[in-house]
Amino acid sequence: MRGGPSDAERRQRWGRLFEELDSNKDGRVDVRELRQGLARLGGGDPDPDTQQGISPEGDTDPGGGLDLEEFSRYLQEREQRLLLLFHSLDRNQDGHIDVSEIQQSFQALGISISLEQAEKILHSMDRDGTMTIDWQEWRDHFLLHSLENVEDVVYFWKHSTVLDIGECLTVPDEFSEQEKLTGMWWKQLVAGAVAGAVSRTGTAPLDRLKVFMQVHASKTNKLNILGGLKSMIQEGGMRSLWRGNGINVLKIAPESAIKFMAYEQIKRAIRGQQETLHVQERFVAGSLAGATAQTIIYPLEVLKTRLTLRRTGQYKGLLDCARQILEREGPRALYRGYLPNVLGIIPYAGIDLAVYETLKNRWLQQYSHDSADPGILVLLACGTISSTCGQIASYPLALVRTRMQAQASIEGAPQLSMLGLLRHILSQEGVWGLYRGIAPNFMKVIPAVSISYVVYENMKQALGVTSR
Repeated sequence: MRGGPSDAERRQRWGRLFEELDSNKDGRVDVRELRQGLARLGGGDPDPDTQQGISPEGDTDPGGGLDLEEFSRYLQEREQRLLLLFHSLDRNQDGHIDVSEIQQSFQALGISISLEQAEKILHSMDRDGTMTIDWQEWRDHFLLHSLENVEDVVYFWKHSTVLDIGECLTVPDEFSEQEKLTGMWWKQLVAGAVAGAVSRTGTAPLDRLKVFMQVHASKTNKLNILGGLKSMIQEGGMRSLWRGNGINVLKIAPESAIKFMAYEQIKRAIRGQQETLHVQERFVAGSLAGATAQTIIYPLEVLKTRLTLRRTGQYKGLLDCARQILEREGPRALYRGYLPNVLGIIPYAGIDLAVYETLKNRWLQQYSHDSADPGILVLLACGTISSTCGQIASYPLALVRTRMQAQASIEGAPQLSMLGLLRHILSQEGVWGLYRGIAPNFMKVIPAVSISYVVYENMKQALGVTSR
């Protein structure tokens, strides 16, 4: 209660801390004095949020630092945030955090830590030797220090909003309550969508070559990368290499928005108001969100395949393509290949998430002594490897999907079901037939990742997304 004994006790404690940090006794605490004070108290550097809160930008006085009233107001806001985090970690609500609760909290982020590591984390905060942390120990440890890895792991190890390799089957990233409250979540999604658009446009020739080889390559014609490129250029010129790219870019925004909204609703249904999910729950929620988004925008996938494979003059544009499909084949044609597409989400999302979490966990176990920030090379490498593994696992279903989408437009092609097409490919071409076009698919991964990251970082800067 305001004005009660607890409020008076807090203000006395903040006053004592202020006097201890105010080394030059000018009635203000600046970042330099904060660093010196933490060194005297046995702590390290203050975290960036604390430095920003005590810097002149957060101050009404341009002279620098905070006076006692401003310092007390800052600490009050900081304590409220710490209290919420303390309660979220105190799973049995007994007023203490123990070793098992520390392990469970990290497992919820997909990080397996040993009992010894959990004890080490707890020991760093435990001042009374009880091997549990009460609110006062938690508050005093983190009031001016970083929140360690709990929030940083979620922040630094995002990858689905950063990387776009042309597939939209990845499990959505988690956004913290702070990011949702400040509006940073939608800015990150917009930055990711723009990065995806530029990346897909830059790698569109390789994407069209992949689709071309998935549908037309066989044992008899021995169509390879150079032969496919030559054939496409001869038929339609250099501009034909970007056929289908417009709709491929167009579908990024609705798919990302639908997936994000569906993921938030499914996450809430699984875990209530708890902010983070276990890895297995993220897989279930992400797969269901992906299936929801694919179900709604799937006609755009069919149109993308038809426009990518079109001959010169076959369609006047997107609307003409849709009209011809509806007139000649009926509405059901807009959902050809839907089943293998949805089934492909499970191996892709599952393996992508599992590999990424394994690589993340291995790095955090071995190298995160000082920071949860892996650096951009590690982050891009982990994201690229996990996405590539997911693609390899789901590629046969993606190929079957593309052939089913295209088979009605190819003269003499058999109109087969998913199982019928699988049997036909295996009998005619063997297992390798299920991986036609995978070479150009691999070739576009590195340029796609590089382009999407560079554009994403520039868009973040342009939109004012704050980084730690």
